[in-house]
Amino acid sequence: MTSYRNGVAVRVDSPTEMRNPRTLDIDRMSTLDILRAINLEDHVVPDAVAAVLPEVARAADLAVLALRAGGRVHYVGAGTSGRLATLDAAELVPTFNTPPDWFLAHHAGGQEALVRALENVEDDDLGGAAQIRTHAAAGDLVLGVTASGRTPFVVGALREARAMGASTVLVSNNPVTPSPCEVDVLIALDTGPEAIAGSTRMKAGSSQKLVLTSFSTAVMVRLGRTYSNLMVSMRATNAKLRGRTVRILREATGLAEQECTDALTGSGGDLKVALVHLLSGVTFARAAEALVGSDGHVRQALVSLNGR
Repeated sequence: MTSYRNGVAVRVDSPTEMRNPRTLDIDRMSTLDILRAINLEDHVVPDAVAAVLPEVARAADLAVLALRAGGRVHYVGAGTSGRLATLDAAELVPTFNTPPDWFLAHHAGGQEALVRALENVEDDDLGGAAQIRTHAAAGDLVLGVTASGRTPFVVGALREARAMGASTVLVSNNPVTPSPCEVDVLIALDTGPEAIAGSTRMKAGSSQKLVLTSFSTAVMVRLGRTYSNLMVSMRATNAKLRGRTVRILREATGLAEQECTDALTGSGGDLKVALVHLLSGVTFARAAEALVGSDGHVRQALVSLNGR
């Protein structure tokens, strides 16, 4: 660690900081060849994600346990990682009609840093700890995302979470350096050096997006927010989504558009109630009761009503 002007310079030992031997001449390439080189690097991302799926599954199961027990899931990140985490949390409410406090994102520097880079906020380990101390509780799950695996804001949050009795997960793109803090699940993605050294908005960011989307979607499926591969818990907040609910109901039941529209009207717009009503033949009230008894799982509600 050395002094650098008015601050401190820290050497980060991570593959994402290394020079990529395959792109040494990228500044001599044509525009199309630059894009081809970047695209070729992007091909490693799906395999890197596939290699850590067992760890992602463990993290998802911890999230399911936390949410079923009345807890919450907290994302913590900075820069690109934090923005991707914030995006994932924000999209779960309209997509799966989740309670707004099920998934909470804590981004270093707050709302302003989501749209404009702020200096030094990611180095604030005490700020990360304070976010968790203020907003989290024992029994929650805290998931930190950082390409380097060492971002102080994230590490501070994870240490505080563990001390409070929350479950902890770290997603990083640094499989060569041990985690700076103890966590329940370490998801270490091996995406290697970036096409542009240190530009973790590239392969590292892409892999984090895939992990976060897969993680949260698996949690939603396990919690019964889907029926088959259909989003039956979605909230129809605009004309496009209202049209989608009719289409989903038609896909799930094989019935005509008018019959599905009538069922949605009779259920007060509740897609799950309309679906259980149409598939089981019971009244809307009975369908709603069955869903309450199954904690919102459509398949379980149908089994309780029809035995199948």
